[in-house]
Amino acid sequence: MSGSRRSLDWGFPRWRSYDATERQATTVRECDRHGCTEKGDCPAPKAPNSPDRWYFCQKHAAEYNSRWDYFEGLDKAEKAERAKAEQTENAGYAEAQHYGWSSGGDGSRSADEMRALEVLELEADADFTAIKKAFRTKAKEVHPDVKPGDAEAAKQFQTIQLSYEVLKAAEERRVWKG
Repeated sequence: MSGSRRSLDWGFPRWRSYDATERQATTVRECDRHGCTEKGDCPAPKAPNSPDRWYFCQKHAAEYNSRWDYFEGLDKAEKAERAKAEQTENAGYAEAQHYGWSSGGDGSRSADEMRALEVLELEADADFTAIKKAFRTKAKEVHPDVKPGDAEAAKQFQTIQLSYEVLKAAEERRVWKG
């Protein structure tokens, strides 16, 4: 048994010395935002369809992405086509949207909700009381009882009513989640 020697890698504390490679400092990429010294671990594209990336900290990545326009440089038809393709591709995720963590006013509104808010001429962070008030005001202007026989007014009323129903359903989902 003179040839066997027990390894020093057993038990606690560690009996052998640490390698020099374990003592070397790791490189940490800093945020690409001028003046920021936080860790830059969130990649963001420098331009549409470009492989080049900025690396931001969490705060600056959120700021950068808030102004990012995915459809920049596309004409109206291409925008509509790409939006439809994305919506079709991601339809499976819509089934699980009630598991989301966010609430209204923080960018969690869907595209349908945003269009409904545009119809009612409201901001994205409007609460439900403001939505209800805007709906009633606009509906009174174009209601079929107020403008009988006016086809355009009837169409506007239906659009306003549909917008309100979309926003009401979204509010009910938020209240149910809450």
